[in-house]
Amino acid sequence: MSKDWNTRTKLVHEGIRRSQYNEVSEAIFLTQGFVYESAEQAEARFIEIGDDEFIYARYGNPTVRMFEERIAALEGAEDAFATASGMAAVNAALTSLLKAGDHVVSSRALFGSCLYILEEILTRYGVEVTFVDGTDLDAWKAAIRDDTKAVFFETMSNPTLEIIDIAAVTELAHAKGALVVADNVFATPIFSRAVELGVDLVVYSTTKHIDGQGRCLGGVVLGSKELIRKKVEPYLKHTGGALSPFNAWVMLKGMDTLDLRVRASADGALKLAKALDGHAKLSRVIHPSLPSHPQAELASRQMGSGGTMLALDVKGGKDAAFRVLNALEIWTISNNLGDSKSIVTHPATTTHQRLSDEQRATLGITDGLIRLSVGLEDADDLLKDLTTALDQA
Repeated sequence: MSKDWNTRTKLVHEGIRRSQYNEVSEAIFLTQGFVYESAEQAEARFIEIGDDEFIYARYGNPTVRMFEERIAALEGAEDAFATASGMAAVNAALTSLLKAGDHVVSSRALFGSCLYILEEILTRYGVEVTFVDGTDLDAWKAAIRDDTKAVFFETMSNPTLEIIDIAAVTELAHAKGALVVADNVFATPIFSRAVELGVDLVVYSTTKHIDGQGRCLGGVVLGSKELIRKKVEPYLKHTGGALSPFNAWVMLKGMDTLDLRVRASADGALKLAKALDGHAKLSRVIHPSLPSHPQAELASRQMGSGGTMLALDVKGGKDAAFRVLNALEIWTISNNLGDSKSIVTHPATTTHQRLSDEQRATLGITDGLIRLSVGLEDADDLLKDLTTALDQA
């Protein structure tokens, strides 16, 4: 298919594989295995799988492949492998590249489960991990060694929305021969330039904006054909983290409207951030497009948008933050994000609760911090709901 299409056209048409019935909507191929016409054909397929050939659903499936090809086209990547969840994608991207004795450098501002993989799982099997302040290029330069195998970061951190200078960190890593793995969930595939800026493996939890409607788990790893097929695929097909065909179909349907939804949510997030900035009940409003954000210029240059998320630090700590959450009527309390429904969570007691007080303080996760994922509701209604809850707090 044409690579000259614009984003919304790619999101509707890329990767389509029609059966003999020439259906309009993508088909769901609910099958675990595939039949061969002869023993010789089975033998040949196990030696080399063609572009439109399949062996077993853990290795690949027509519906899943449609999703992989569509998101690869959107991201500008050569290839992709879909996974059962976002954390399966993070785990596969890192573990498939590393072995005992290897060294990894990571930004320290990460989602709790990402921290667990780096701090607990990889180190358990002999991988050395060094954490740095992801916004400090000197820290990256000092930490990346000649024997560093990979660097890892969230392009926009969860939940304090720090922005990593992708091009600069990638240049430092590649100069030492290290591969770059980036979790791009908060940036979204719509505002992503990760591949263009040199990232080797891009990871998404497709549970978030790509499904975007609270239905299914999913994830994906994107990169060069060499890395996806020779590193990521062997790890995933033997360890079983495959995306189900039904979930892949849901993701395909979500991608039809992905650009429209993400841009609408981002517009709403910016409107809320501007309206709440300086509110008497808040010690800070965090949004990458606000002039007060330390990486506002970088966010504009790298993404062209501040994204769909913002964070508010409520004066009065946990008790005041809880009063705000409990007073909200439209916003949904949940630890998910990137949904058509606006979602709010208290990171210190949910997504980052396993961290020590000292770790949370280092990351800027205060007891009053609440993370907001802006959905598709009317922004004026969302703002009124928030200001009313803040007044009550």
